[in-house]
Amino acid sequence: MLKHNAAVRAAESTGLKDVFHGDFYIGTAISALKMLESSPEYLALLAKEFSAITMENNMKWGVVHPQEDTWNWEVPDKFVDFGTKNNMYILGHCLVWHSQMARDGFVDRDGNQLSREAMLKRMQNHIATLVGRYKGRVSAWDAVNEAVDEDRGWRKSRWLEIIGEDFMDYAFHYAHDVDPAAGLLYNDYNMHNPGKRQFVVGWVESAKKRGVPITGIGMQGHVGLGYPDINEFEKSIVAYGKTGLKVHITEMDVDVLPVARGRTGANISDSAQYSDELNPYVDGMPEEIEKQQADRYVEFFKVFLRHRDVIQRISFWCTGDGESWKNNFPVRGRTNYPLMFDRNYKRKACYDAVVALKD
Repeated sequence: MLKHNAAVRAAESTGLKDVFHGDFYIGTAISALKMLESSPEYLALLAKEFSAITMENNMKWGVVHPQEDTWNWEVPDKFVDFGTKNNMYILGHCLVWHSQMARDGFVDRDGNQLSREAMLKRMQNHIATLVGRYKGRVSAWDAVNEAVDEDRGWRKSRWLEIIGEDFMDYAFHYAHDVDPAAGLLYNDYNMHNPGKRQFVVGWVESAKKRGVPITGIGMQGHVGLGYPDINEFEKSIVAYGKTGLKVHITEMDVDVLPVARGRTGANISDSAQYSDELNPYVDGMPEEIEKQQADRYVEFFKVFLRHRDVIQRISFWCTGDGESWKNNFPVRGRTNYPLMFDRNYKRKACYDAVVALKD
């Protein structure tokens, strides 16, 4: 066990948000199930530990707006109400994404692909309705999510196919037109990849010259015990910060399981065949692995603290290990332990190790 120093003891009565107050927001993602359950104990934990929240799935187009005339507001409303009540930084995730789109999102009533003009109108209407509903309450939006394909340039998505490369510009402008005070981010995974970094920095610099109202870059922090190269991750923080934008670490978790066939990204369409070899800790995380995870979290938080001048937010992708998408990606049915709290929402060694950095 780690020695409980002054910072760790202080966190027992406050929370992560207070430990890192003045450095950056500390956030978490909330699922629809947790939001609807509204467990007093769970919500109290969120309010104690976090200063920022993200809706895990229920602001994504296909969930909140599954058909042209259908909107599902119950969960997002509860989410925004909770964040407002607790004076939190509220992140809306996300406005434009190639995945989890409405089934008929790219076609007309006859099933024909929309024209560029019709697709832009559909995008504008969606953004105007969603951003407009929470104007002045949502702090920032992931305006566009995962539009770059590693070091191969633009992802070959329906957005790109129908509208063209300027679909990103329109998404940011449409959101800004509705709520000029809201921050607007480009968010993606594997943002440590040098080729992706170069492409994104190039786009940001050109977009700023065109007057695109982008305010931040989201680096999804889906990392493991042995990947990515933390030096490349840090280089990306520096490079994105040099564009003049704020950097957000948007989906932090540290996977402790063996990598499935080298898959270290976050493409939700990936899958891998299950095997016992890829699910070794069914009965609990060994102490040695828990120590490695704590060390890995510390390694990243040291980088984050070095660059607190450009980093605005560190958000975990959910709170307790049992909630994590990593239990089912890229192999369904695995038992993973990637977060700061265990399945019973008790603080883990990684929590105390990170907090101890502030002593």
